[in-house]
Amino acid sequence: MNVKEYIESGIIESYVMGLASEPERAEFERLCAQYPELLEARRRFEERLEGYASENAVPPPPGVKMKVLEAINLQNNKEPARSPVALRIIAAAAVVLLIGMAYLYFQTRQENKDLTDTNDRLKNSLDTTRSILKKIVDEQKDVVGNPNVTVVNMVGTQVAPRSSANVYWDSASSNVYLVVKNMPKLPSDQQYQLWALIGNKPKDLGVFDATDDNVILKMKNTQTAQAFAITIEQKGGSPSPTLQKMQSLGKTLQSQ
Repeated sequence: MNVKEYIESGIIESYVMGLASEPERAEFERLCAQYPELLEARRRFEERLEGYASENAVPPPPGVKMKVLEAINLQNNKEPARSPVALRIIAAAAVVLLIGMAYLYFQTRQENKDLTDTNDRLKNSLDTTRSILKKIVDEQKDVVGNPNVTVVNMVGTQVAPRSSANVYWDSASSNVYLVVKNMPKLPSDQQYQLWALIGNKPKDLGVFDATDDNVILKMKNTQTAQAFAITIEQKGGSPSPTLQKMQSLGKTLQSQ
């Protein structure tokens, strides 16, 4: 017989915790008398079980001790008394089983809560995204379809020949919208800044970051403008444009 494989089969745990069948118990007891290492393994498991129960013991509520003693006395009248070691083992097994059940219960409840929270976050994120997309589409329809809106095509400069954007400017309401077509992303300490050129004097229309194509950005209003320009400035914008970093420029009908 391979004693090591027999021990690793879990028979010791089943026997000590009362889960083994009568034939398994009989065989185990017979083999314990035959193999001292099997008996030693059983003793070590019982000691570990008792130690675990002692370390995780929780003081019972008031009155429980009396009820337990009454139940024991009642049980003693019905069946032979168990040995102190057997009672300690049964108590230890009960504690281990209770801790295991509590752990599985709270773990399952936490996993279900995490799944519910994740689903709620995904649903809220999806609703927010849909709302933003609808707003963008509605704004594009209103801006592009407005007969009072002038489209200013902004082309790249020698510094940035590939940069391009469109300004949708409603001179009646002074509203200015910007559609970025090709603007590389900048370092985190820099931003693009839109300017209206009025009589060769720049007017700040706000800063923005590089965005996906066809996203309309609402900028600051201006009643007049002979041209629009985009420069690269420090994050937060500048009171005057850095002409050496002009990216795009587009003239309006007022300049003609």
